[in-house]
Amino acid sequence: MSASSSATSNTAARGVVMVHAVPRAVVPHVVWALRDVLARHAPDLDFHPQPVAPGSLRAVANWRGPAGSAARIASALRRMPDTLFEVTEDFGVDREGERYAFTPTLGLFRATIGVHGDIYLHEDRVRAAIAGAHEHGVDLADGLAHLLGEAWDVELEPYRVATADTPIRVLHHVV
Repeated sequence: MSASSSATSNTAARGVVMVHAVPRAVVPHVVWALRDVLARHAPDLDFHPQPVAPGSLRAVANWRGPAGSAARIASALRRMPDTLFEVTEDFGVDREGERYAFTPTLGLFRATIGVHGDIYLHEDRVRAAIAGAHEHGVDLADGLAHLLGEAWDVELEPYRVATADTPIRVLHHVV
């Protein structure tokens, strides 16, 4: 392991894992996946019925772990059938964080987020959207909306809405 990757893995990070909908039979696999990624730092997930998807459950928990844990969590959870989720990771006030969103219909979305939850579009991605719009004759606004994860937000929004019987314990900003 190189010195830079060793330093990154020792950097403390925190985040939120939001399992918006998971079939009841898959819940143990979600718990095992989080324990596999976060080991002794795995949060306890308190699952509740997801009214938007009858038969599914939802849970929200804060987590702490080494930098890069959100990517590992997202990678593990995306293999769970019919599961919709979001995972965030931040490092405090001095570094950018990450946001992952997944739906079975759209796949995985990843964005860099600032300390206030804003999505950062890096220059190379904006240039690619401009070039793609020009080359394929599509609207640049559609390309930028894709980079911002608009389709994921539209699909996940009904699942995000908390109900009276679903406590959400988010201690810091998410998006």
